Amino acid sequence: MKEFSYERPESLDEAIRVLAASGSDVEILAGGTDLVIAMRDRYREPTVVVDLKRIAEFYPSLVWDGDTVTLSATATMTEVVDDEGINRHFPALAEAAVVVGSVQIRNRATLLGNICNGSPAADTAPPLLVYDAIVVVAGPAGIRRVAIDDFIVGPGRTNLQDGEIAIALELTVPSRPLGSAYERMTRRRGTDLASVTLCAAVDDAGITRVAFGSVGPRAWLRVDETGVLADPDAPAEARAAVFEGIFADASPSVKSLRASPDYRRAMLRVLGARAVGRARGRLAEVRGVS
Repeated sequence: MKEFSYERPESLDEAIRVLAASGSDVEILAGGTDLVIAMRDRYREPTVVVDLKRIAEFYPSLVWDGDTVTLSATATMTEVVDDEGINRHFPALAEAAVVVGSVQIRNRATLLGNICNGSPAADTAPPLLVYDAIVVVAGPAGIRRVAIDDFIVGPGRTNLQDGEIAIALELTVPSRPLGSAYERMTRRRGTDLASVTLCAAVDDAGITRVAFGSVGPRAWLRVDETGVLADPDAPAEARAAVFEGIFADASPSVKSLRASPDYRRAMLRVLGARAVGRARGRLAEVRGVS
């Protein structure tokens, strides 16, 4: 591992000043489950590492305020999995978080770091897209809020500008009944990167949102407003036609060792049907409770 300077600011203002003074060859450390490995293997060789874990503004790391939950840069996957409100209102996010790595990794890995890492296979990206998450970004010019669909740019790339830090994710409880579910496919059980990730949500207006990843340069969100996917009695041919349009942008890498492009495309349709079916079932449960 290349020698580097280690900074541990105790406030957000201090962190932004450190970033401004460090130039572009700097990395942010929150959970560190990806960064430490990348530095060990010399994929990343920063001259400065800025550790966020002592920043006072990031605690508590998960806060509910009415119908909005804010998860700071230090909120771990374990906190997401264990939170009652997230399991009630955003169950697909909890389902995605619980399959990230191992228990030990989930205790360290952060939800925001999973997005900032820019991996097309990030498990939590599809649920966050489906739930219209907002990324809160801080920098020398102040605070700005970015829709998650605009924040994710491509492999290893986000909307962050020089000197900026992603400080939180915001999720708002859907204003109308919604059922959602997350599915993934891996080569084997246990800790493995997903070959396909997919989240689906169906609301009581018949609108279906489908987000999928690990089959292109980033995770994508597509919306079916025809009502076909939301209708359990729709003909199989009609549902297949809608899925064809939804998955048209899938472009799996031919270089990947996890699964072939043809297999991934086929599994998109399998996981899509499975997730939409579970989402419809959860919508029925939500309606029954309300």
